[in-house]
Amino acid sequence: MKLKKILGIDIGGSGVKGAIVHTKKGHLVTNRFRIPTPQPATPEAVAGVIKKITEHFKWTGPVGVGFPGVIQRGIARTAANVDDSWIDRDLNKLFSETTGCRVHVVNDADAAGMAESKFGAGKGETGVVLLITVGTGLGTVLFVNGKPVPNLELGHIILHGDDAELYASDAARKNEELEWEAWAGRFNEYLLRLEELIWPDKIIIGGGASKKGEKFFPYLTTKAPVVPAKLMNEAGIVGAALVSRYYNKMENKDRKKKKK
Repeated sequence: MKLKKILGIDIGGSGVKGAIVHTKKGHLVTNRFRIPTPQPATPEAVAGVIKKITEHFKWTGPVGVGFPGVIQRGIARTAANVDDSWIDRDLNKLFSETTGCRVHVVNDADAAGMAESKFGAGKGETGVVLLITVGTGLGTVLFVNGKPVPNLELGHIILHGDDAELYASDAARKNEELEWEAWAGRFNEYLLRLEELIWPDKIIIGGGASKKGEKFFPYLTTKAPVVPAKLMNEAGIVGAALVSRYYNKMENKDRKKKKK
């Protein structure tokens, strides 16, 4: 099976977005197709949205899906910004059965990090690189000499007695109607706290807020340089497709071994 093109899907708190990705070149070969995240965002409701996206693209091949929570071997262990009914569900199985496609699910920040590490602002970087997706929540992924640390939930450290993403995410800025400079002060607090904990050599900012970097980057004071993600908010879609490509290749190898 040739796996150059794979459908990547990114589940967010406000929207579910998908596009066909050229996994060798790291770019979208179609326009993004977006459907608002259903409310309540139950597994079955979101599975129905993913099916609509596959039907929109008339897609029957492999699918990669980025999910806002910890994923262990396709099973959701947390469910930030969606619904608690996701916890302990086998999402690979649910989405595969719903769509009729072979689906692999990965943490959304891990997906974005994979894309940026291979094709974007983290390409060729050594040392410790931290990527943060800033949107409805705060997704984090850490790379050490190009190798990811999976399911790192640093968006949920405690700041001012509460979950950091309730204080410093882009959703917090919008919900509290904060000016960019005021919100940048909050986000800078969050970055400084992370810097105290892990001392990254470089910080990459992705997610929806990355498109507005000029409005808040000047107020950030970390020792590590802060740069925007090159793939911007397409990184999650590209990375989900890359992860699906990897797992499909491994599964195809396993099947060939069993036939021998």
